[in-house]
Amino acid sequence: MHFNALLSQAGHGHQSLLCVGLDPDPARFPAGMKGDSRRIFDFCARIVDATKDLVNAFKPQIAYFAAHRAEDQLEQLMAYMKRVAPGVPVILDAKRGDIGSTAEQYAREAFERYQADAVTLSPYMGFDSIEPYLKYEGKGLILLCRTSNPGGSDLQFETLANGDRLFEQVARLAAGRWNRDGRLGLVVGATFPAELARVRELAPTLPLLIPGVGAQGGDAAATVKAAWRPDGPIIVNSSRAVLYAGDGEDFAQRARQVALATRDALNAARPA
Repeated sequence: MHFNALLSQAGHGHQSLLCVGLDPDPARFPAGMKGDSRRIFDFCARIVDATKDLVNAFKPQIAYFAAHRAEDQLEQLMAYMKRVAPGVPVILDAKRGDIGSTAEQYAREAFERYQADAVTLSPYMGFDSIEPYLKYEGKGLILLCRTSNPGGSDLQFETLANGDRLFEQVARLAAGRWNRDGRLGLVVGATFPAELARVRELAPTLPLLIPGVGAQGGDAAATVKAAWRPDGPIIVNSSRAVLYAGDGEDFAQRARQVALATRDALNAARPA
């Protein structure tokens, strides 16, 4: 199924704008798993089971698996999510940004090896860094635009010759000539609500993946106010606040409680 259709289905079915990011750090695992990288799949699967009816997407971060030589566990997890939560799209957070044959291999990794529904990409090298991924019909491509980290301003806030900030130019391209078949989205941080509103103005119907709510300090109500449109999907990501809500045997139940509270706070912020 097309990524946008999956996203819409999960969002409406679960009444949710929330994405749970899967950033498994064994050093923060609960008792009985703590420090054991062999338990990455087990930890993430418990989180998925506890939250799969509360989210509009899951977002595994590839580095947290690769750093522990756990790519096989990521493959296992991707297959598991397809099996137990088939209506929830999975965004592989990889932030790839190369071109040509290298980009073709990254696309193959994301969409064939891991069977992701969408992938995050860096557009710094231009359309050439996006084009190889478009060969995979129905897959979503979510481009870094205005990221949640303070250092993002070093480049993203620079003014171009046409008067646009760099992040504005990325939004215009993604909403315009780059978006050849309607599968592009943008990453915009919850920590910059004014810029988030500006991106939504420039790209009114594109899916926006919004990190920064929770541990990074982004405000749920301000995020929804800035980005919400009935025809413009938003995917508000929370990772650490959900994953590490508890450190005991009940960690999955505690994760569910935080996910539920976050989902409800996001829904409460929607315009009437």
